[in-house]
Amino acid sequence: MPKAATPLNDKRIKAMKPRAKRYLVADGGGLALEVMTSGAKIWRYRYSLHGRQQPLVTIGEYPSISLQDARERARKYAETVAGGVSPIADARKDRGASKAHDSVRPFSDQWFNSEIANKSKSYSTVTRRALDKDILPAIGAKPLADVNAGDVLAICDKVKGRGSPQMALFTRNVIKRMYEYAISRQAVAINPAQQLVARFIATPQSRTRVLAPDEIGSLMREVYASDMSRAYKLALHLLVITMVRKSELTEAEWSEFDLDAGIWRIPAARMKKDNEHWVYLSAQAVEMIRELRTLSHSQRFLFPMRRGYEDRPIAKSTLNQAVRAMKSDMQHFVIHDFRRTASTHLHEMGLSSDAIEKALAHSIKGIKGVYNRAEYADERRKILQLWATFVDAQINEGAKVVIGRFGQAA
Repeated sequence: MPKAATPLNDKRIKAMKPRAKRYLVADGGGLALEVMTSGAKIWRYRYSLHGRQQPLVTIGEYPSISLQDARERARKYAETVAGGVSPIADARKDRGASKAHDSVRPFSDQWFNSEIANKSKSYSTVTRRALDKDILPAIGAKPLADVNAGDVLAICDKVKGRGSPQMALFTRNVIKRMYEYAISRQAVAINPAQQLVARFIATPQSRTRVLAPDEIGSLMREVYASDMSRAYKLALHLLVITMVRKSELTEAEWSEFDLDAGIWRIPAARMKKDNEHWVYLSAQAVEMIRELRTLSHSQRFLFPMRRGYEDRPIAKSTLNQAVRAMKSDMQHFVIHDFRRTASTHLHEMGLSSDAIEKALAHSIKGIKGVYNRAEYADERRKILQLWATFVDAQINEGAKVVIGRFGQAA
């Protein structure tokens, strides 16, 4: 028999602390308290109907809803379930779900504080900006259930009209995630953003393609869940977070790396501009390269061809073929888009344009362009660490595959 829940009391409830992920603590009789990452504590009712477990019913937030009141509502809902009826309608009525406080603006605050505020600073900042600049001015006063696909499309079209199709797609995804959260809490039944297909919002050509943050996470989760070799998975991850060109990575030699200093010196002969380029490696990149050392059978190359061949790096097309073999649903994507993606998001974060261009090994015109390779070193190191951590946040958003334990800077 399942172990009976230990009844809650106010002292125990007040002592509950938030964790990295929200968690449920049962009181008994189907009643449970969910502790959110923000520290909020929400009463939920768990039940089965017609032999199937049903989604949790939201009762309300503690201490606005006391322990005694929550138990009384759970008892009432249990009687409703016993009669073969879902208690969702009763719960919505009890919460006053039809009142004005169920409009988009206050709900978006609840969602943001619960689900987004604990994400990386850069991701939460971009999300907050999308809410404040475009979403809430348009639909903030509307009841959650009254927002439709046309409202979402109008918001996206306005953002696209500013010349930012990828930001339009990101804005649509913010609304989509918020409504997924609302559905999970029985606040609404339909997700209006789900009805807008991504490619109808932004359909760039490959040479102008920028991956939205959630696309970065989705793609890398697909990579790690695929059956390609571990070395190729790490190669694709490194391409994202180091911002180098594909050939600069696939032809890399062990002699170019000083992992203790976190520096990769790419010789001029391998650079497009015939100038030596230094990559200031993030903590995550260093850990990946150390792992590659254990996987490589070559004393020269990070990514050698298979044993039995002359000691030489993999072909230029190898990683492209590995990506194509995944048969990803990602629209209009090629590997070179990683560099453009990193540049776009880092610029949107308001970071130094000159430092970003130097990190990409781009030439800077004018007097700034004559600075030596060490210029912007501190900024470039911070930028690449920030970018690697931002990418981590996107991957971990829905990770259910083994990625690896790559170190992060404190």
